[in-house]
Amino acid sequence: MAQLTIRGLQKFYGNVHALKGIDLDIAEGEFCVFVGPSGCGKSTLLRTIAGLEEANGGTVEIGGSVVNDLRPRDRNIAMVFQNYALYPYLSVFENIAFGLRARKVADAEIRKNVAQAADMLGISALLERYPRQLSGGQRQRVAIGRAIVRDAQLFLFDEPLSNLDAQLRDGMRAEIKRLHQEIGKTTIYVTHDQIEAMTLAERIVLLRDGVIEQQGSPLDLFERPATRFVAGFLGSPQMNFIGCRVSRKDERTRLQFDDGRSLPAPDRLAPSQHLTDGRTLVMGVRPEHMSRSGEGSTPGASASLKVMIDLVQPTGTRTYAQFRLDDTEMTVELPAHAVERPGTEVDLVFDMSRIILIDPETDRVIYD
Repeated sequence: MAQLTIRGLQKFYGNVHALKGIDLDIAEGEFCVFVGPSGCGKSTLLRTIAGLEEANGGTVEIGGSVVNDLRPRDRNIAMVFQNYALYPYLSVFENIAFGLRARKVADAEIRKNVAQAADMLGISALLERYPRQLSGGQRQRVAIGRAIVRDAQLFLFDEPLSNLDAQLRDGMRAEIKRLHQEIGKTTIYVTHDQIEAMTLAERIVLLRDGVIEQQGSPLDLFERPATRFVAGFLGSPQMNFIGCRVSRKDERTRLQFDDGRSLPAPDRLAPSQHLTDGRTLVMGVRPEHMSRSGEGSTPGASASLKVMIDLVQPTGTRTYAQFRLDDTEMTVELPAHAVERPGTEVDLVFDMSRIILIDPETDRVIYD
């Protein structure tokens, strides 16, 4: 295992500034997920750590040693790629053993290590097959097995599940998390899928335009996002956002919408100096933090509005219904049979303790 320390990391592709001074510390044994939209720099950051891309500034330190000038094979890392990168003319056994043979490990040790990795991954019966004879999930297990036998300091996963269907992805996520618990290696995992990030990570690093927007535990980022971008990126369906105006009258603070309707400001923020009368803000509320009156409403969350449902999307266990507030399309998560068809008028209760308010000028969430 090894600690990873990055300081001032810069990467340019011509005039494109892909990494803009990244500072990051990843502890020994930690499972850290880099997540963000396409083009945010997450794969570039991973490939620069691996040595597949050359840094244009800053340092990468693995296990206490700066590795900027080392070739990828000399950094003692193991990498699992999106496209598996298996050798089609080698058997599963030889694909897993390839790195060990390159290091001239004894045959007995190779057989032992490959057998252990294959047993751990449930592919012992496939060792004599070739990649063309395997499913996508089996190929990914082989790629992971090849990484495991390396006994590397650092494990790097570059969107390894993106080529699998939804059911296989769910299963492989569980396998990867279990493997990390068993092996305990420092692991960095890149994905654009926020569900993967939330379920796998001990710590999430959310990137945007080549910088770290926020980092922390999955629940820290989900429950206390620093910016509108973070709040909107994490969560499925994503958080609803709607413009509002602060109204302070008779010692009461309300959030006023253009159509004349309003909700009370959250108790925790009502005294805030940020909630001055007439100020324009953005309110954020997650679909699961609204409920139909009388159906699981949060005690004390009595703020409600009547809305007309214009789209119903049942999923079996839950129903996602859409409505409009101030011409802004909103999504609410309801019990499976709460709304059967569009055109239904419902009384929606908002859990005001869970909403967030955002300064539209800075896009930062207001917490005090």
